Amino acid sequence: MSTAPHTPDTYDRLIDDLTYAYDGVFSPETIATVVHEARALLEPRATITQYLPIFVAKQAREQLMTVAQAEGRVAKQVPEILFVCVHNAGRSQMAAALTEHLSARKVHVRSAGSEPVDTVNPTVLDALAERGIPLSAPYPKPLTHSAVQAADVIVTMGCGDACPVFPGKRYEDWDVADPDGQPLDVVRDIRDDIQQRVTRLLRDVLA
Repeated sequence: MSTAPHTPDTYDRLIDDLTYAYDGVFSPETIATVVHEARALLEPRATITQYLPIFVAKQAREQLMTVAQAEGRVAKQVPEILFVCVHNAGRSQMAAALTEHLSARKVHVRSAGSEPVDTVNPTVLDALAERGIPLSAPYPKPLTHSAVQAADVIVTMGCGDACPVFPGKRYEDWDVADPDGQPLDVVRDIRDDIQQRVTRLLRDVLA
């Protein structure tokens, strides 16, 4: 693990930037709490710490936007789709990445896990890389009520019972094989299955 230090100023600047961006939406204290929670979530998992502030900033921005949308403080510009699996290391990551790639930014995508692990399945990354699809947030994230509340469509894969149910949401449960421990050729098949499902979902959501 890299040991490149980050001074408190790094995160103080992030808090200042987010306070400006969310002026009138969240208090500086709330924003500071979100930044510190994002850092606490991601720092133990960081393998190259020089990139840690980038991922902390992304996680904090995502969390603030999720809560703001869930509470009606910020209007949605496009439909929100949330993909959930158990570990947020395979199926939900692939579904989110494929949706983001295929939708041309006509939807906003999140993914989460009911029991997130520390890292994304490397074979999943390889299968996506074959299609030239990167992960914009290559780390597992926990499922939160705010993420479900902010979503218009919630797709679960193997963890439907763990997902809270709110009125006015569209829920789907996909029977997709788990890529955990599978070789690349099997993960390719899972990727292609998910892509077909994502394509059908986007046709419906964007109709």
